[in-house]
Amino acid sequence: MCKRFMALCLCVLTLGICGCGSAQSSGPTAGKEQGMAAFQRVTSDEAQKMMATETGYLIVDVRTAQEFADGHIPNAINIPNESINTTPPKELPDKAQKIFVYCRSGVRSQQAAQKLADMGYTNIVEMGGIKDWHGDVVK
Repeated sequence: MCKRFMALCLCVLTLGICGCGSAQSSGPTAGKEQGMAAFQRVTSDEAQKMMATETGYLIVDVRTAQEFADGHIPNAINIPNESINTTPPKELPDKAQKIFVYCRSGVRSQQAAQKLADMGYTNIVEMGGIKDWHGDVVK
């Protein structure tokens, strides 16, 4: 009986140490803990700095068409999160192109970034929500 109890305790302890946690990491390995494809997570300020030094990227707003019309980041295109499923969006033909993804608060952008990564997109930057954006907004 004592040996079984000790073995059970050892199993529980091992599971607790070996990765039953759900900690979210940032950076290029986000999502890999659960065996998912990766995307990079940055703040909107970090994304703005990246955009200032890079070219050839796309900015994707994954909010609804009405939210997009109410105000969006300049040059962003609107692909609502609800419309991103398992077929690559026609607006995103190059799976290696850098794609900045945002929404209102960061929840839908993380969902969309993961769906795109699962489809084979390899250069996704999830930048949270427009509510934290300090740059220009087109209305």
